[in-house]
Amino acid sequence: MLLELKDICFQRANKKILDNINLAIDIGKFIAITGPNGSGKSTLVKIIMGIEKPDFGKVILDGKDITNLSIDERANLGIGFAFQQPVKFKGITVYDLLKIAAKKEMTKVEACDVLSKVGLCAKEYVDREVNNSLSGGELKRIEIATVALRSAKLAIFDEPEAGIDLWSFSNLIDVFEKMGELIKGTTLIISHQERILNIADEVILMRNGKIEEIGLSKEILNKTFAKTECYKIKK
Repeated sequence: MLLELKDICFQRANKKILDNINLAIDIGKFIAITGPNGSGKSTLVKIIMGIEKPDFGKVILDGKDITNLSIDERANLGIGFAFQQPVKFKGITVYDLLKIAAKKEMTKVEACDVLSKVGLCAKEYVDREVNNSLSGGELKRIEIATVALRSAKLAIFDEPEAGIDLWSFSNLIDVFEKMGELIKGTTLIISHQERILNIADEVILMRNGKIEEIGLSKEILNKTFAKTECYKIKK
């Protein structure tokens, strides 16, 4: 077992955001978390990364209690996190960013190979600055490349489809379909998109701070969303 969450509770302003979450995630899986807005999805992954600390419960990675470890300590243990809006770095090139992620010197040929794997024409991007000249879809794919270079045991993506156009989203799906080749560990992704849910090994449905159901994408779609008018999966 790679990751275990035991009795996780999190409350703010007298509101239960996470209510007694218990979850076990295996090695090498592609797991999607979905559910209505406000169901606790983003808070859950922030607790896994250490951005937030639970009021109660434990986070266990590879059998080790990491509940009180910092973000940096968790990153060093192999947890990678990609935000909804990738960070921009004025004056830093894509090549520089990839070297920082890899924590070692790398040639431009090696950097170009990684960029090619996330669907970018490497020669056009390796020397560009990571700034507003890049589109949302380009930034997302560069961020995926940095996560891959960290050799993460657990790579977390918070709604990677947010803020990108349809063409970029189609390219992003292609990247996630090949995620096993990029990231040898486990991928945990928050998404409302049916196309992403369909390529997941397992889908976790959250509602009102609880895990309501865990199953295959088709099971979740057929048994839950088909009967629910107030929440529609985005195509």
